[in-house]
Amino acid sequence: WNETVELFRARMPLRKHRCCFKSYEHCFTATEAVDWLHELLRCSQNFGPEVTRKQTVQLLKKFLKNHVIEDIKGKWGQEDFEDNRHLYRFPPSSPLKPYPKKPLYQKNIIKFPEWNDPPPGTSQENIPVRPVVLNSEMWFKRHSIAIGEVPACRLVHRRQLTEANVEEIWKSMTLSYLQKILGLDSLEEVLDVKFVNSKFIVHNVYSVSKQGVVILDDKSKELPHWVLSAMKCLANWPNCSDLKQPMYLGFEKDVFKTIADYYGHLKEPLLTFHLFDAFVSVLGLLQKEKMAVEAFQICCLLLPPENRRKLQLLMRMMARICLNKEMPPLCEGLGTRTLMIQTFSRCILCSKDEVDLDELLAARLVTFLMDNYQEILKVPLALQTSIEERVAHLRRVQIKYPGADMDITLPAPAFCCQISPEEFEYQRAYGSQEPLAALLEEVISDAKLSSKEKKKKLKQFQKSYPEVYQERFPTPESEALLFPEKHKPKPQLLMWALRKPFQPFQRTRSFRM
Repeated sequence: WNETVELFRARMPLRKHRCCFKSYEHCFTATEAVDWLHELLRCSQNFGPEVTRKQTVQLLKKFLKNHVIEDIKGKWGQEDFEDNRHLYRFPPSSPLKPYPKKPLYQKNIIKFPEWNDPPPGTSQENIPVRPVVLNSEMWFKRHSIAIGEVPACRLVHRRQLTEANVEEIWKSMTLSYLQKILGLDSLEEVLDVKFVNSKFIVHNVYSVSKQGVVILDDKSKELPHWVLSAMKCLANWPNCSDLKQPMYLGFEKDVFKTIADYYGHLKEPLLTFHLFDAFVSVLGLLQKEKMAVEAFQICCLLLPPENRRKLQLLMRMMARICLNKEMPPLCEGLGTRTLMIQTFSRCILCSKDEVDLDELLAARLVTFLMDNYQEILKVPLALQTSIEERVAHLRRVQIKYPGADMDITLPAPAFCCQISPEEFEYQRAYGSQEPLAALLEEVISDAKLSSKEKKKKLKQFQKSYPEVYQERFPTPESEALLFPEKHKPKPQLLMWALRKPFQPFQRTRSFRM
């Protein structure tokens, strides 16, 4: 949505319009907005050509309510947008909030345990010390292997990893893989990490059947027996007689309606509300099918086990029904595949704050899931192998030789350095002026700005930061050099004026005879 709003604000054509004998600059009519935004949504990889003009009008109503746009008199907050000639404009500031960005050194969510990490509550004896000066005896010990002597070694046992340590490693590396695939500086843009449960990830990986379906420890969270029987009946059609179910005309429609009613009354979609942004962000990778499958695999690992199990059984049933040519029509006038998508897309993906175009996003996601559900609902093998090797490495015994502990080159400790009051005042006064001066130079050198816009921005800058502006333009002459005056060409004299001298008007008298 942020991308759509940003493109709408940046590229929507603005021009002068007249209304009620007045002229308004930089505005647009409602019809122009609908035309332009409709074409943008149709060409967007997140929505597609299925977007209708009516849905575009509904979205613009949301924009007006949330102050993305306002009418020409500055009114907003109501959903009274209509497809007509009424004039609208953009507010001076965007309502979008910038995404928080984490520094690069904070990318890792959790620090993995290392060999030399002391256990909690360690004593002072485990704190490393500065390296000892290398003497001849130490040199002999370190190079004894080269002269045929093998020094005595000792085994260093790694402190035992607890179940909580292993779960945190799974969580950290899983989120790191997802962040890498999505190409984000931080997952805070699409996911609240504190809602990710590491136990869910481990359970979804190891507690599975031979078919790869999650096995639940808490049987109270299983699908009701009657729903599971109905799903098996349609998935195995026309072998339904083997299940000794009563058969009558329209029986398959009633069974399908039973399943749809159960999934339609779930309190939360199967992909959960807090993972909505994560799954929607993967839709941008659909053109790269392999990357999209990997991203969906990891996102589905974050689901609660009961949700993942229900999703696996539902997608398997939907795919089998669509491929079964013996299945009678479940809805007159609507194809089986289209019926599956329209019926179950909302119970699979839905945002907490419903937006009209969410159904298009859900339809695209469910379509991709149906086509690739066998791969998506598998455990990503590369991720599992990488994490298991990491855990095995941390549990492995380490061999150390004498003197090896002294090979550590510790960095010099950093301390705060006291400065003088004069230097402190100088840093406080001029420390922030360098970026401001760089900003001013950027405005000056911006060739895309017209002279009028550049003068306006420079005037605003001068009003906000007069000291920085005065330092860049100490005299009015230096400021005038930035906008040289344009000399207007003198009008050329007409040729007839050179040939015939100007004769003043001679007033004459008229005489009556």
